[in-house]
Amino acid sequence: MSNWKSICRIDDIPVLGARRVARGQATAVAVFRNAEDKVFALLDRCPHKGGPLSQGIVFGESVACPLHNWTIGLADGCAKAPDAGCTTRFSVKVDNGVVHLDRDELDQLALHPAGQPA
Repeated sequence: MSNWKSICRIDDIPVLGARRVARGQATAVAVFRNAEDKVFALLDRCPHKGGPLSQGIVFGESVACPLHNWTIGLADGCAKAPDAGCTTRFSVKVDNGVVHLDRDELDQLALHPAGQPA
């Protein structure tokens, strides 16, 4: 059974934008909202050069990295061809307009320090 942590209201995430969730010394998690109000969560680190995905442009179910314009799938965290590589994906639940992330995943996944290689 998952242990969900309330993060914010869905309306607190800009449409076609993101909100960052800090995790102490570990790299933050970016929570994205697309035009259809689908919510996704990825490690806020592009698999290419570590760019902050939370600052990218959301379109459809993808985000463009702000550094080199790599397209990263929001559902799986993987770069679209011809690029290759993935960032960590986190489970998301939206209940009554409140966005939740899995507390165990926040505490256990991708715990390398911010700014360090994945």
